Amino acid sequence: MDSVNPASGEILASFPGADQLAIERALAHAATAAPVWSMTAFADRAGLLRSLAANLRRDEGKLARLMTTEMGKPIREARAEIAKCAWGCEYYADRAEHILADEIVATDAARSLVSYAPLGTVLAIMPWNFPFWQVFRAAAPALMAGNTVLLKHASNVPQCALAIDALFRDAGFPPGVFQALLIDGRQTEKLIADARVHAVTLTGSEAAGRRVAAVAGAHLKKCVLELGGSDPFVVLADADLDAAAATAVTARFQNAGQSCIAAKRFILIESIADDFLKRLRPRIEALRVGDPLQADTEMGPLARADLRESLHRQVIESVSAGARLLLGGDPLPGRGFYYRPTVLDGVRPGMPAYHEELFGPVVAVLRARDEADALRLANDTRYGLGASVWSRDAARAERFVRAIHSGLGFVNGMVHSDPRLPFGGVKNSGYGRELGVHGIREFVNVRTIWVR
Repeated sequence: MDSVNPASGEILASFPGADQLAIERALAHAATAAPVWSMTAFADRAGLLRSLAANLRRDEGKLARLMTTEMGKPIREARAEIAKCAWGCEYYADRAEHILADEIVATDAARSLVSYAPLGTVLAIMPWNFPFWQVFRAAAPALMAGNTVLLKHASNVPQCALAIDALFRDAGFPPGVFQALLIDGRQTEKLIADARVHAVTLTGSEAAGRRVAAVAGAHLKKCVLELGGSDPFVVLADADLDAAAATAVTARFQNAGQSCIAAKRFILIESIADDFLKRLRPRIEALRVGDPLQADTEMGPLARADLRESLHRQVIESVSAGARLLLGGDPLPGRGFYYRPTVLDGVRPGMPAYHEELFGPVVAVLRARDEADALRLANDTRYGLGASVWSRDAARAERFVRAIHSGLGFVNGMVHSDPRLPFGGVKNSGYGRELGVHGIREFVNVRTIWVR
């Protein structure tokens, strides 16, 4: 597996994938560790997770630099991601015991209750776009619930995978409790099928979700799927246009637009559409695109050459189908996998920009006649992850966002993840939840205990 710097295209390092012997060894270690870890006191698990959080904060600069050089995230965003991982660890260290405490239920028994017991070993199949946060938001609750974790990370971030593995070891987690494996898709399917793996969590593409769900279903294993998104960013006629435009730049171009919850479809009421775009355009033109290791860089390259090629195809085909190119629309010349910040106006059905997820720095503008039409456009997608609605009347915007079919609804703010709140989608954006109370309860056995 090659680790490639997206800012230059240079190979940083190459790693051999795990062979069958290494996979068998990891499974055996997980199977041995699982029953012991499941009986480990919450306080002891929490202590290890707090140590891990402290190490993340201590090594923030080094880990952020690794993330930036391997997948292209601007260094200041990378540092924020490491800090968020530490926060997630501390959140579950502080609250897991309370969330998973027995719940007494009054029945005809002398004593009856609901308990939460770990399932065993969880296989976490994680993506490259948030190479630390995605892992920690899955692993921290699973581990605090008493499960062991096997990590199958994206093949283009092997250094991040190995660094995360080392962090768990250095924090003092027992052998077999958390292990990273450098494996491919075929090996992953065999892992899902193995009886020593009890559940699966995937963050990835819609196609990957279908494959994982099929294999997990064939073996009757619980899975959580967080897949693609084509989130609407709806600006109503009474919105604060300056505030909406300022947030829109971050919501679309953070991480070079490579986020499942990035604002992707900008649905504007026709009466304010031109005014909003006048405010948005200069902010996009002012974006500092360049070396992601520089502190003042606001947007770096896409993570891989093939991702840039796919995005450019979507833009070209949309323009050919009638979309108006207001900004950008082409790869930046020179080394690395950079793509110019782009705005497509007049996006309509039949265009890739209307139907497909644009995983990169491209704004797709859809113009709505009125609020009813805006709601129709917001729901006219096979995805249902996040949604953002803007209006000076917060109650009105809340009614609007409640009518959108999505797992996350934000009013006058950009969609983002928070350890305190559940995260996940509906429709082709997947099922199940990460984070919050609901996330830690995904991979437990919800048991009824009845005593006469």
